[in-house]
Amino acid sequence: MLLVLMIVGLLGAGALAYFAFQGPSPQKALKRRVEVLRERHSPGGATQANAQAQIRKLMEKRKNRADSFAATLVPRPALMQARLKRTGKNIELGRYAIINAVIFGVVAALLMLQGFPFLLAIMVGLLVGIGLPHMAVSRMIKKRINTFTANFPDAIELMVRGLRSGLPITETLAIVANEIKGPVADEFKIVADKMKVGKTMESALQDTADRLETPEFQFFVITLAIQRETGGNLAETLSNLADVLRKRSQMKLKIRAMSSESKASAWIVGSLPFIVFALIMVINPPYMLGFFQDERLIIAGIGGLVWMSIGVGIMAKMVSFEI
Repeated sequence: MLLVLMIVGLLGAGALAYFAFQGPSPQKALKRRVEVLRERHSPGGATQANAQAQIRKLMEKRKNRADSFAATLVPRPALMQARLKRTGKNIELGRYAIINAVIFGVVAALLMLQGFPFLLAIMVGLLVGIGLPHMAVSRMIKKRINTFTANFPDAIELMVRGLRSGLPITETLAIVANEIKGPVADEFKIVADKMKVGKTMESALQDTADRLETPEFQFFVITLAIQRETGGNLAETLSNLADVLRKRSQMKLKIRAMSSESKASAWIVGSLPFIVFALIMVINPPYMLGFFQDERLIIAGIGGLVWMSIGVGIMAKMVSFEI
């Protein structure tokens, strides 16, 4: 009976994964696009309030049932949606929740098939189902932010050349969106599109700064805001900002090189208990099998993992440097 339930669970997980990766219907997407174009070119639609209303209406149409259901389960869905947007991928909240559920079901079912206790299988399934997608999203965000930070000074230099040639600041933003590749172009294109539908440049840039949460872009937004209030040579100011950002990046690389030995030591010390546990498990499996079957040893193992996590966190803070 238990095997039948596990098979049914795996089939259900596969069905959920299929619907998660299926994506929206092309016909519905085309219909939504036609409606947006009709509203955009309708008479009297040039005001900022009307443009914002059209954007909100479009975002409401894009929500599907999976997103609505996931929003009821996630404690703070707005923060999770903002985090998924930072990846630069089209990851919807409903699809992300379904992926979590599928991984949880598959891992828990496989552990129960291997003879692990029900409670341990559920706990490990929850840990892997929630932790693995979270780590993947964090890795995508970090990779995208690093790419953005590396290319951002070049984008500012391109804006400086445009300003010195006589172009307005709004045109230089559009040039960056068209000429620079990668995350920088994507973010500046979003800014340019928001300005086209009626948003002010300051508001569009601040929205991007809130989404990226990088000091470099915050410096850029603050620089433009101060220059707009006080006046002066914007091209020279942005050129100095690009130079500061490049020196900041060089300092980060120096600190990374100087702290690489400490980080390697922390990785070795933190991973040694798990390596020893795995070696003993391979050499003498019955000796370590009690940690997966005896409730007392399971509790002791969980307590040890908690204390080790605290120690690893302390070591990570000791070798982490921010500029």
